[in-house]
Amino acid sequence: MPLFVEAIMVVVVMLACFFGVFLLLFLFALALFPVEKSLSKMVWDMTAPKRKPIPQPQGGFKGFSEKHRS
Repeated sequence: MPLFVEAIMVVVVMLACFFGVFLLLFLFALALFPVEKSLSKMVWDMTAPKRKPIPQPQGGFKGFSEKHRS
């Protein structure tokens, strides 16, 4: 086989290996995405400050004009 054909084949094989490894890492990350999402949600729930319940308004607008007459 001529030298330039062999060099081109080596370059093509190296590029194919590089993109193959990239594809495998991408698929691995895609497969682990649900696990990461659930772990992230669990950590956010543990570290989030606890919210106090919002107090319900007493009464409403009924009688507002009698209370605030000047």
